[in-house]
Amino acid sequence: MRRAKHKTTKFVFILVALLGAFFIADLLWASSSSASQSVAFNWALQNSHAFIVPNVAHSNNKTVSAPIKEKAKQDKKDVVPERVLSATFADLPGPELKWEKMSTAPVPRLDGAAIQIKNLLYVFAGYGTIDYVHSHVDIYNFTDNTWGGRFDMPKEMAHSHLGMVTDGRYIYVVTGQYGPQCRGPTARTFVLDTATKQWQDLPPLPVPRYAPATQLWRGRLHVMGGSKENRHTPGLEHWSIAVKDGKALEKDWRAEIPLPRGGPHRACVVVNDRLYVIGGQEGDFMAKPGSPIFKCSRRNEVVYDDVYMLDDDMKWKVLPHMPKPDSHIEFAWAIINNSIVIVGGTTEKHPVTKKMTLVGEIFQFQLDTQKWSVIGKLPYRVKTTLVGFWNGMLYFTSGQRDKGPDDPKPRKVIGEMWRTKLSL
Repeated sequence: MRRAKHKTTKFVFILVALLGAFFIADLLWASSSSASQSVAFNWALQNSHAFIVPNVAHSNNKTVSAPIKEKAKQDKKDVVPERVLSATFADLPGPELKWEKMSTAPVPRLDGAAIQIKNLLYVFAGYGTIDYVHSHVDIYNFTDNTWGGRFDMPKEMAHSHLGMVTDGRYIYVVTGQYGPQCRGPTARTFVLDTATKQWQDLPPLPVPRYAPATQLWRGRLHVMGGSKENRHTPGLEHWSIAVKDGKALEKDWRAEIPLPRGGPHRACVVVNDRLYVIGGQEGDFMAKPGSPIFKCSRRNEVVYDDVYMLDDDMKWKVLPHMPKPDSHIEFAWAIINNSIVIVGGTTEKHPVTKKMTLVGEIFQFQLDTQKWSVIGKLPYRVKTTLVGFWNGMLYFTSGQRDKGPDDPKPRKVIGEMWRTKLSL
């Protein structure tokens, strides 16, 4: 009998041991599976350039963080699930265009300037790198699709953030930043005779400005907005001076009606005897205090989609907003078949990463209907690009492009030239 009892006890012990081993193995397997799923999930997010944006739940009139998964079972009513915000959240749908790559510019440029006169695109100044700026002009010929005709700018002329416009022969160059990094602006103003490649002085602007909106309208050179001397504070001032055939007809600039909203990097267009100011931003990089090289330091920037028009009443009128906020477009526009076409730019920064977000769309503003639309997509997102239109083809060159299709942050400064057939 004792032997039977001993066998029974031994059997129970073995059974318990087997069950315990099975339980431990199952627990280890579940833990391993959960860990591998977590790694896979994080990897997928990283590769899709997506960002977790925690939402906010409200309980008893107090703002609290959204409950984590384990606590969700306690009170599901108060749970607001996290949402994933893609890095490409600002992209808008639009037609895919067939782009052809042309001859690359002699040098890459960021924050340069460009003026088209007939079949020639004059490309000025700009950063080569943050520590190096160009002080010459390159010319692109749309007829034979070649670069050539390089010549120097005046030594006293700004190297970036220029205001610029033409009457078809003379190119008026106003103020801008002198030197690399985030150095100070100059008030110096010049005019180029494109027939002789000769430069002349014009009366300096009353105060220096960065990237002011600049246009010729009703016999006067108009300069508006931009950033003030510290590079960050938006300027509202608006001046004009009478000019003709590359000469100033007055000694001093005249104060005009201020802009409703100040700031740099806007498109400024005159068409059908109306003056338009489109897009832009408030705020910009500033020189780091005490830096001997005026090293750029980022500040808060607000990009906007505002559109204003000045007409016979000499009062600013508010027009329909752009499809999305857009800046760095001062030379990224063309007038095509009674419409204004805007190419690329920068839009609002990503709300999570706070990184600059580039624009990859082409916008059209119909002047007769005053309606905006997206008419195409660029080969990549790009800011401060330089635009021309010739023989039914839309061209763009230079600027700073994105990091890739899934990453709209700025990467390298480029000199590529692209074109596409555009029928509007």
